[in-house]
Amino acid sequence: MIAPHGVLDSAVSAQGVPLQFGGGFIELAVLFLILAVVAAVLGARGVAGLSMDIAKWLVIIFVILAIVTFIL
Repeated sequence: MIAPHGVLDSAVSAQGVPLQFGGGFIELAVLFLILAVVAAVLGARGVAGLSMDIAKWLVIIFVILAIVTFIL
């Protein structure tokens, strides 16, 4: 049985993509930073502090993974 043209193209292109680590740490860090700023403006200091700590750790993890990636 012959596969439709679109199915064959997508199967070939999917095999050509190398495996990569998704992550998205910077996007999450920016999200938590925005959440911290909004919470601080609204007066929720506990939520703002926790969100800022989470954003800080996400940036640290991103930097460590970026350095490891550049070295390897």
